[in-house]
Amino acid sequence: MPKHTSAFCAPLCKLLLLPLLVACRLAQVDPPPLPTSVVVVSNTVVTVQTVEVTRIVVETIIEQPQETPTPSTAEKELVVCLAAEPTSLFMYVPTPSPAQLQAHAAAQAVRHALFTNYLTMRSFSYQADGLLKVPSLADGDALLQTVEVSAGQTVLSAANEVVILDEGVEVVTAEGETAVFRGTPLLMNQLVVDFTLEPTMWADGKPVQASDSLFAFRVGADPVMPTDKFLYARTASYEALGERQVRWTGIPGFYDSTYFLNFWRPLPEHLLGNYAPAELLTAVAAMRLPVGDGPFRLVEWIPGEQMRLERNEFYHRAGLPHLDRVIFRFIPDANQRLSLLLRGECHVLTQDGLELGQAPFLLEAEANGLLVAHFQTGTVYELIALGINPYPSADALNRPDWFEDMRVRQAIAMCIDRQRMIDEFLYGRSTIMHSYIPAMHPLYPAGELPEWPYDVAAANALLDQVGFVDLDGNGIREYYAAKVPNNSNFSPGAWDGRPFRITLMTNSDEVRQPLVQILRDNMRQCGISVELAYLSTSEWLADGPGGSLFGRRFDLGYFPWKTNVEQTGFAPLCQLYQRTQTPGPVEQGFGGWSAPNVSGWSNAAFDALCIQARRSLPGTAVYEEAHRAAQLIFAQELPVIPLFLRLRVAATHPRVRNFSLDTTQPSELFNLYEIDLLP
Repeated sequence: MPKHTSAFCAPLCKLLLLPLLVACRLAQVDPPPLPTSVVVVSNTVVTVQTVEVTRIVVETIIEQPQETPTPSTAEKELVVCLAAEPTSLFMYVPTPSPAQLQAHAAAQAVRHALFTNYLTMRSFSYQADGLLKVPSLADGDALLQTVEVSAGQTVLSAANEVVILDEGVEVVTAEGETAVFRGTPLLMNQLVVDFTLEPTMWADGKPVQASDSLFAFRVGADPVMPTDKFLYARTASYEALGERQVRWTGIPGFYDSTYFLNFWRPLPEHLLGNYAPAELLTAVAAMRLPVGDGPFRLVEWIPGEQMRLERNEFYHRAGLPHLDRVIFRFIPDANQRLSLLLRGECHVLTQDGLELGQAPFLLEAEANGLLVAHFQTGTVYELIALGINPYPSADALNRPDWFEDMRVRQAIAMCIDRQRMIDEFLYGRSTIMHSYIPAMHPLYPAGELPEWPYDVAAANALLDQVGFVDLDGNGIREYYAAKVPNNSNFSPGAWDGRPFRITLMTNSDEVRQPLVQILRDNMRQCGISVELAYLSTSEWLADGPGGSLFGRRFDLGYFPWKTNVEQTGFAPLCQLYQRTQTPGPVEQGFGGWSAPNVSGWSNAAFDALCIQARRSLPGTAVYEEAHRAAQLIFAQELPVIPLFLRLRVAATHPRVRNFSLDTTQPSELFNLYEIDLLP
């Protein structure tokens, strides 16, 4: 499946944030009753356990020894209980709304059974899966060549726009310099990437060919398809070099940091080639009964009930899959899914059907040997944004510039007991964030990054140093410009005596409320009074200037964000904090009223490093150093305070083997061909 890269823009940020606040809700779900009896057989004793959620009663019954049973030769059938039914199995579907996320996740899980991945993503990196390898500049199957461009050619301008080269167009030359085209041909850089397919087969026995990938490219490029056209517009050519090799060539000037993803997952042209692209969106052969090249083939789909898949005899991996059959059942009720798992009638509960609020029940059931609970940090993290530069000014909010001095932001970070939040609400299974990427990311500058541990004494000392002091002894610090040494950010006398009382805003979520209450209590230990304000999600996320968050009309704001999106190839999202991405009127030099830098932070050195990193290619020293240096500035100045990574939760029957959650792999069934089931 191709990546659908898009230029980083405000609508993408809102698209990322809205599902997180709506779909990642951690509501408590009443657990189903555990089975009334579980029989454990030893040599001469059968132990009958009556199991409840909070206690185990054991009764011992003497029984005569029995012969060891012969291992079963029955076929292996894995049952996966999904929270929703897919609406389509076609690879090109519209971006799901929050209400469609479960159906989208279900379709993604089934597609892993039907189609070869060709490229997978685990642990912040990519792996070949159906391709011989992931292309790289170092290996020579990707290269940056110099080409001559002249009038009439499609190029990427210096402003990152796809244009037809003409008089007056500004471009970046092969030497990295900005030049204005005056009619004389110029030299520009152009990316070329080669992909080689393994000898894969369609489930009807036909070989997968390079032409099938080209067919998928043409279908996705059609205007009727609900695909992001960003990459298509920046593709100069996509061609076959042989039966199993394709070449992608970008337009001159396009430095695609995820060039190694520019492969289109094949579609069976011999089966779908007679359909018009618009017809494929409704054709049964594409969306209901597709023929794939994965480990299984779909043989039955009973709407509202289940799908039945059988082993694909033409699957290209010798000896795989381990399973003979996979059943996907559609069970919308959360309690019923858990009951089926505990009774052994379901073997896998995917993360889209489980919530963190069910963790205590899952952990206790796991302790009793009834299931295996899987917890894994994901790519979503919670953060506190600080209103450093509100719109149009702090005066408009009738408050001082509390957060302009970075020492205040550092002190607030040290006031927050992030580990307590993790221990109490994430069962100690997450990690504290210190940058906009987690410590396991390959570009994280381990050992170099400033970290701000929970240290109330150090935080108070830093606030004293800034000049915010409690002169009246009521436990709340006050603003006194006269106490602030040589700091031009403070107005003498304008706010003298104003108590450090601020408001923390977030959306109205009953699970988030205990977390912000911890934060409020933490702040009080540092002489800062925090009032909590809960807004509806629509109000909290509304575009500026009316919305509180994107209108930059807040003191502290609590919300989740993503460490990466698939389209970035796991490149750190430094652009979230560039000055040009500050919400505000475009005509005033801001990024528009839905831009992501809601704190209004501005740092020229950070911006320059971020631009340099984004204009460089992975694997180069410039790319790695720029991302490292940008994070050092971010962690020192703290435009936002990262808190912790959210958890993803799944559960399996104890018989299931080779199942795992991965931090950056959206679906836990990506390796369904390896999953096994014990007798």
